[in-house]
Amino acid sequence: MAQEIASLSFEDALAELEQIVKALEGGQQKLEEAIAAYERGAALKRHCETRLAEAEQRVQVIVEGEDGVLSARPAEAES
Repeated sequence: MAQEIASLSFEDALAELEQIVKALEGGQQKLEEAIAAYERGAALKRHCETRLAEAEQRVQVIVEGEDGVLSARPAEAES
């Protein structure tokens, strides 16, 4: 049975999504199986996008000031 998508890591979800894409490109599945795989693939894609957005929000840039003190600031401040 397929694992619940919400519990998958980004890497595991991406790997499963890649497998689904390869299987769909192969065109050897029955129509109903292909539709179910496409639906799971779409859900995996959304999950990966969400996990990536969460990671981007947590990314911080470490900056060393002139006094040698390290501080952190959100990555958006780098733009």
